[in-house]
Amino acid sequence: MHDIVDTAIASGKFTTLVAALKAADLVTTLKGKGPFTVFAPTDDAFKKLPAGQVDDLLKPANKDKLKKILNHHVLAKKAMAADLQDKAHDEKMVDGSNLGIDVKGTTVKVGSASVITADVAAENGVIHIIDHVLIPH
Repeated sequence: MHDIVDTAIASGKFTTLVAALKAADLVTTLKGKGPFTVFAPTDDAFKKLPAGQVDDLLKPANKDKLKKILNHHVLAKKAMAADLQDKAHDEKMVDGSNLGIDVKGTTVKVGSASVITADVAAENGVIHIIDHVLIPH
């Protein structure tokens, strides 16, 4: 089994996310002991952002902003879908902000995004694949 970063790389659906993790110097962190829960936006999710926003965020001058956005996708604990089941609540993300999580039956919403694939296991946590990039307010 791979860590969260290598699991994301192996899937082939997260090239933009992996590039962003590298640009924000978060690869080493997410290869660490954890446990982590990552709500991982797919490449298609990044394409939903306004034109040019991803390229702008990847610039070295925007590293702090990018890091905050990426940390808004990470919980510093392992939370499987069953752990989130049938309750609406806020979780404190690594960036310090709260993210609303709402579970109704098999539908899981995290902020404005929907979980499209849950419980992708990794050595140091779990990935839940989401359909939108979460932008902290």
